[in-house]
Amino acid sequence: MRSGILLEADPGLRVFFILINVLVVLAILCLVLFGVILILIKPGKKREVGLFYGKEYAHRGLHGSEVPENSLTAFRLAVEAGYGVELDVQMTKDEKLVVFHDATLTRMCGVTGYLRDYTYDELQTLRLKGTEERIPLFSEVLEVLGNTTLVCELKPDNGAMNYYFCNKVYEELCNYKGNYCMESFSPYITGWFKKHHPEIIRGQLSCRMAAEDMKNPFARCLLTNMLFNCVSRPDFISYDFKSIDTWGYRLIKRVFNPFRIAWTPRGPEEIEEAKKEFDTIIFEKEPRVMN
Repeated sequence: MRSGILLEADPGLRVFFILINVLVVLAILCLVLFGVILILIKPGKKREVGLFYGKEYAHRGLHGSEVPENSLTAFRLAVEAGYGVELDVQMTKDEKLVVFHDATLTRMCGVTGYLRDYTYDELQTLRLKGTEERIPLFSEVLEVLGNTTLVCELKPDNGAMNYYFCNKVYEELCNYKGNYCMESFSPYITGWFKKHHPEIIRGQLSCRMAAEDMKNPFARCLLTNMLFNCVSRPDFISYDFKSIDTWGYRLIKRVFNPFRIAWTPRGPEEIEEAKKEFDTIIFEKEPRVMN
């Protein structure tokens, strides 16, 4: 009774208590929002990743001014140098798995159009960066790699939810003699492996997405800050080492401290810088034989 009388008698006190109630409600809402964010970005349960820990992976093979990326020669050079290998897998119009990074053929082959709109035979008429190298089959690359440790990126250019593509890559990897893990920018592709082949170590690729990468700003924010991890529950985070100031990366590192792979430091200084922040690196540098 007395408190009610005081509130009626003192309008300032009444405003004070209203503000306190508002702040309490806001604090509760902030805690709930923070909890939801943690649920969304949470990686999978920690698993044994020692086979991949502390290794160095040649990004698209050891390539440079005279050896094109994702070519059989680039992969042979990486194997000879004793590195692990990172590569990119896509699917042609006639459902052949090939190793190629870009969605389009312009940069590497000098022709227009998307790789997915060409058959494998049509692609064999093209050459990589004016050399005699051609776009290789995934099976050819795996044969060259032998038992080299492999980070296999599944490109979403055939569809971010193309599970037929996922299964074809899995079937090809079943014949591989070396240790491998998979990763993708698409949380749905990574999530497919979580659901159907949880024994395979899987990673979520991310970076600070630019407008040219994705027009939808909301989707850019979700992918940049790994808020789709609830779909993929990855075993590791594969992140652009120049984008580590994003709040999503900093939060997931501080709270969950997952296994982290850096991409793509170039040259000795960047490689050493990345090693201080990440557990494993995917690097780029010219093959020694070409220097």
